[in-house]
Amino acid sequence: MTARELAAALGEPPVPEGSWEREAVYVSAAALRQRAPADALAERVRAVAGVAGVEVRGDGFLRITVAVPGELLESMEPVEIPEPAWPDFPRTWDNPGFVVRYGHARARAVRRWARELGVREAGFRPEVLDDPYDRRVLRVLAELPGRVLSREPGWETYLLRLALAFHDAHEHAPAVPRGDEPVTPVHTARVRLAEAVGGVLMGPDRL
Repeated sequence: MTARELAAALGEPPVPEGSWEREAVYVSAAALRQRAPADALAERVRAVAGVAGVEVRGDGFLRITVAVPGELLESMEPVEIPEPAWPDFPRTWDNPGFVVRYGHARARAVRRWARELGVREAGFRPEVLDDPYDRRVLRVLAELPGRVLSREPGWETYLLRLALAFHDAHEHAPAVPRGDEPVTPVHTARVRLAEAVGGVLMGPDRL
C-alpha cells in the first residue's frame, strides 16, 4: 500500500492520528465531505492492499489502520515548501532555523556515511521501520499530503516537528551501523527514511 493509493480510494488524503508508536492510524472525513455512504467508502478502503482495518466511527469519520507505515516512503513526492524567514544565528537548539537546517545536513550526511560503511541502497524493506523512533518520523511525514492541500499548512511548526523527530531517531535509532555492528536491512530502510526527511527539510548539505 502507498499513501497515494489510500488517498485515491478516499478521494483525498487521510490525516494521521495518534503517535503511531504501536499502530499506524489515519482518520478521514471523506464520507462526510462527499456525502457518500460511509460503509461503502469503508469497503473501498478495505480493498486497498496494506490496510489492516477500517472502522466507521459514530461521527461518520473513518478510522483506518495500516499494517506497514513505512510503505508511505514508497510514494513520497517532492514538495515545494517555502523556507521560513528564520535567522542563521544563533546556531543553537533555541533557534528553530538551526534545528531544521541541522536536520537537513544530518539527513544528507547519512547517505554519505552509508556508502562509506557499505549499507546497501537496494532491498528496501518498509516493515523493519518498527522502532518507536522510526515510527515517530513516519508519523510526521504522513501529514505532508494533507498539509500540501491545506490553506493554512503551518509549515514552520511542521518543519520543526519533523526535524526534532529526525534528530531523536538519528541519535537513538541510527541509520548506519556503530562500531562492530553488522549492516542489516534496517540500516537500508533508515537511510531511505533519512533521504525522505532530507527532501522535506531545507538547508545546506553541510554545517
